[in-house]
Amino acid sequence: MKATANIMVLLVEDNMDIAATVSDYLTIEGVECDHAYDGETAFKMALTGEYDVILLDLMLPFRDGISICKALRDEGIDTPVLMLTARDTLDDKIEGFHAGADDYLVKPFALEELLLRTRVLSRRRSGEVKRFSLGDLRIDFENRSVVRAGQNINVSPTGWTILEVLAQNSPRVVTRSRLSMALWQGDPPDTNALKTHLYKLRHRIDKPFEQNLIHTIPGQGVALRE
Repeated sequence: MKATANIMVLLVEDNMDIAATVSDYLTIEGVECDHAYDGETAFKMALTGEYDVILLDLMLPFRDGISICKALRDEGIDTPVLMLTARDTLDDKIEGFHAGADDYLVKPFALEELLLRTRVLSRRRSGEVKRFSLGDLRIDFENRSVVRAGQNINVSPTGWTILEVLAQNSPRVVTRSRLSMALWQGDPPDTNALKTHLYKLRHRIDKPFEQNLIHTIPGQGVALRE
């Protein structure tokens, strides 16, 4: 295990061999990866806003990467976009940046460089969450402290990982599979492990107080919200 999967990406690539290679590599490196083959499917998936980074090929069936990027920005989706393309002229890059892309990687590329750029872009969106506030809850990730209604709360290392993922995505819902990837790369020690850690975290964050902040959304996942 090389890293925890605090990053979730959408890979948009119509070449199945390239997609499989990239997806396998990212997964090994602890990055959770969803895949879309065509532009229309990619646009619908990206609209959920649940991804930390979108890896977007330009030449796609049904809808090209430039139009997807423009449409996402028009819809207010601020997910960082890393464009992947064999087109390497300055005009091509300018067109991509004007469409709303955050970075540009020319094919063929080294997988190590793709991973590095993906991690950098994911931090750009999250701000490498150092402090988070919600109602009377204050989380300082840099100093590893949690305070609610003026009371200090002790959180386990596993609880910290869950809190970080939930805070980065708040108020959006985080799927259980994503939390499992963040903690154990999708291979939990037993089937009830996540349920147990969520119970312990809720016991510390919510139980002593009137309002719950950690919510289970049936059929979807978990959210940190008022």
